[in-house]
Amino acid sequence: MSELSGLQIFKYLPAAKKAEHTNCKECGCPTCMAFGLKLAKHQVEIEKCPYAPKELIDLYNQNSIEPQKTVEICGVKVGGENVLFRHEKTFINRTAISVVIDTSKDDWKEKLDKVLNFEIKRVNEILKIDFVILKNYSGTLPNRTILYEDFLKLPLIKIENNDFKLVSQNLIKMREKAILEKDEKYSDPVYVYFKHTDDLDTLCAEASYYICKYANMLVFEDFDENLISVLLTLRQNIFTDPQKPLQVEPKLYEFNNPDENSIIFMTTNFALTYFAVANELESLSVPSYLLVVPSDGMSVLTAWSAEKFTTKIVAKTIEKFGLRDKVKTRKIIIPGLLAHMKEEMEEEIKDYKIIVGTINAYEISDFVKNLN
Repeated sequence: MSELSGLQIFKYLPAAKKAEHTNCKECGCPTCMAFGLKLAKHQVEIEKCPYAPKELIDLYNQNSIEPQKTVEICGVKVGGENVLFRHEKTFINRTAISVVIDTSKDDWKEKLDKVLNFEIKRVNEILKIDFVILKNYSGTLPNRTILYEDFLKLPLIKIENNDFKLVSQNLIKMREKAILEKDEKYSDPVYVYFKHTDDLDTLCAEASYYICKYANMLVFEDFDENLISVLLTLRQNIFTDPQKPLQVEPKLYEFNNPDENSIIFMTTNFALTYFAVANELESLSVPSYLLVVPSDGMSVLTAWSAEKFTTKIVAKTIEKFGLRDKVKTRKIIIPGLLAHMKEEMEEEIKDYKIIVGTINAYEISDFVKNLN
């Protein structure tokens, strides 16, 4: 069931039917159309219109049901999704990843420390296990942990990973029932439980699929750093909001202990662009600077076409970070995709020579070797 639009609502109102009480303003809106638009955005209550037909009230109430409930565990929100596909709107809460630890086993403290301290950094974000479920435990709970018996009391739907085909079919069915039909029997978040297995390749493949379709949480009896690293990386990609690009802080970054005579590269603050260039500069034996220009998290050409990467913005960035005082070098290497801006930049920033760099980040090493 898709969301009701203002126009769909308007068709049920007096003005659309040219009936009595057309645009009566009793709802507080100037017209029935205005009321319909506000109602679609949940900015007004349907009871404000005394002439709304029962058919519209029933349809609106059914449409207003929350497709999937949200459950909070150790500060992590699970569920709450309202679309099947990210491009329809966005996904709300990432698939939570959790590990079960049985404290009746001798090595449980060591395992707990290992799980809680595990983290990886990717695209300027620290990724880690969301929380730990403790079995047979008594005492003060460490941070990011929950008792097994308390976890079982939560309004969650459990699916054991015994048959991949069946599990995948059930996950899709449950999400479609919740989103498309708003069936309350399927409105609780769903988690997949993974028992011990030595086949990590199959485990990784199946868990990766469930992150995409449509587990709200994955619970593992085992903990393997390589497996979790893959899953956290995939999750970050899937649940990044396409309407909000990942960004890094605009500033002057340093690589390999640069001095006042080191070379200067320039790029936008789109996270993927930055890390692609930064990884190459880190691997060089040559000290360098990277001037990151604020561009609303857009990639190089996108920022240029949206006028978020202009010569004036570059000039202001140079001034803001005191580049002239920090570095005597008067040459800046710009991305190859912005070769057409070379003369314009040199006109705006008269004391700098602009050098056109590479289009691809992996070409930077050879470019620097041949740089005079």
